[in-house]
Amino acid sequence: MGATLKSLVYLVKEALFTSKHINYIMILILLMESILVPVIVWKVPYTEIDWKAYMSEVEGFLNGTRDYSKLRGDTGPLVYPGGFLYIYSILYYLTSRGSDIRSAQVIFSLLYLLNMTLVLQIYKKLSNLVSFPPVLLLFLSLTGYRVHSIFVLRLFNDTVAIATLHMAILLLINNYWNMGCIMYSVAVSIKMNILLYSPGLGFILMKRFGIKETIKKITLCGLVQVVIGSPFLLSHPVSYLMMSFDVTRVFLYKWTVNWRLVPEEVFVSRWFHSSLLIIHLLLIILFINYKWMKSMRYRDLFSWSSNGSMATSEELVYCMYVSNFIGLMVSRSLHYQFYVWYYYTLPILMVWARINTLISMLLLVGMEYCWNVFPSTVYSSLLLHIIHIIIISNL
Repeated sequence: MGATLKSLVYLVKEALFTSKHINYIMILILLMESILVPVIVWKVPYTEIDWKAYMSEVEGFLNGTRDYSKLRGDTGPLVYPGGFLYIYSILYYLTSRGSDIRSAQVIFSLLYLLNMTLVLQIYKKLSNLVSFPPVLLLFLSLTGYRVHSIFVLRLFNDTVAIATLHMAILLLINNYWNMGCIMYSVAVSIKMNILLYSPGLGFILMKRFGIKETIKKITLCGLVQVVIGSPFLLSHPVSYLMMSFDVTRVFLYKWTVNWRLVPEEVFVSRWFHSSLLIIHLLLIILFINYKWMKSMRYRDLFSWSSNGSMATSEELVYCMYVSNFIGLMVSRSLHYQFYVWYYYTLPILMVWARINTLISMLLLVGMEYCWNVFPSTVYSSLLLHIIHIIIISNL
């Protein structure tokens, strides 16, 4: 009996802390989520935040309005690119013009499970290249109170954008570069925050293909934006570009998760925003120069054609995830739904930062706490920054 118990403990420990049985952990996660998500939809009340606003904006579009300045919802003007309108137009018809909330929740439940499957496929690919404890993947499910809410109880468009991004990453790490770039651009067309991954993607494209092919792939991304935005660019180009890609928008202080520790007058000030942008750029430059380049020479990076450098799947995901994390760390504001922007990257970032597994689990729990304090406090914001600093300094 004692020997059997010891063997069982050994197997559980091996499954949780080595990559040897990672496939079983992934199957377990999907099985748990397949049970948990329907229970959440059935038992936890839906919370109206932006869905009605989305549907009002979509109705304006479907009724023929192409001037972005005239597309509005209950929460204000439309500030998302054209891809958002197309996807939510489909949802508009699938949910009886937005009135059938239960059907919408079922659709977003399926989206949640699809996204989790994509994320786990990315981690499976990485597990062949870097060793990490699968127990951290369990935290994607067990500590995901806020993320479950964002998907199936709030129906935010952030979820659609991040799922599309994960499709793009899977295509890229499987060497479908053109399709991956197209899908990446589609994700940007749903919500602009996906651009935070661009420095890492751009660096890998330059390393892998050289300037000539990188220009072609960036052009391909641009063409996707032109095609998606064409109904608005042909009629009201200025309002479309100003509203859907507005980088000067000032966020509401009451919703901030990360900057409750500064006064509101500082939070909305231009000098504060400019300072954060400078820090963002400096951190990207530091990582490019001291981490991403490694032994590579700048003349090789800026060669016109491919120099034969092969970027691994790990390098691609590493550069994209780190550049996104940097952008969020110094963001002018993080709202609660923005948690999904980096939630799925946190376990592997902890591994790359070489943080002890136990400490990583504590940091993930601390992160979940910060994102679940509503309204945020000085202490929850401060703790979030401390966790961010621990991760970025170790990276």
